[in-house]
Amino acid sequence: MAVKAHGWATLELRVVDCRLCPRLRGHCAEVARVRRRAYRSHEYWGRPVPGFGDRRARILLLGLAPAAHGANRTGRMFTGDSSGDWLYGALHRAGLASQPTSTARDDGLRLEGAYISAACRCAPPANRPTIDEMHRCSPFLDREFELLRSLRVTVALGKIAWDAAFRRAARVDQRRVPRPRPAFGHGAETRLFLRTGRPAVTLIGSYHPSQQNTHTGRLTRPMLDAVMRRAKRLADG
Repeated sequence: MAVKAHGWATLELRVVDCRLCPRLRGHCAEVARVRRRAYRSHEYWGRPVPGFGDRRARILLLGLAPAAHGANRTGRMFTGDSSGDWLYGALHRAGLASQPTSTARDDGLRLEGAYISAACRCAPPANRPTIDEMHRCSPFLDREFELLRSLRVTVALGKIAWDAAFRRAARVDQRRVPRPRPAFGHGAETRLFLRTGRPAVTLIGSYHPSQQNTHTGRLTRPMLDAVMRRAKRLADG
């Protein structure tokens, strides 16, 4: 699929209306139909989720995919689940979000200098999209990179997001992708050309704020705060 050069409004409509991955669309719709008991009275979004944030952002936060009962329920990236609580709390402490919580699309939250996207726009079964599904979704991310004209830093929330950034860099110019490829790690940094005809962007790795990482102590709030402070310093520098 090619996403033609167009603006934000058209891009968001194309994301929401995308039907290229029947497995993912079916899963999102089924989750929205059955619903979790705690959210039985909620109206689920149940569709692909567009990016969210400041369109003049210098920092892009790149995740894996919407959570089944998080963004797939609320329709906004990292909204309505514990991963979002961690991420938006860190963004607020870094001065990048107007409030520390994100509960619904109409909760008044604003991002200032940051934009949030994902490698896959539909909630996948077991949080595992296939490579082919992410490939079909990649034109949406490509277009966001081109529209984020002030971008200086990308924070990859997890190894899958880190790998997605490298695949994007290869689509821009395979010859300028670092060799050997820098390994993912919390706080890892490299420079990638992620936009056509534009300067390189700093890519920073961060463990994903999933319960698997936060409940085990693999990721702590000070660790996440350190990545956000580093991203903001580079973006403002």
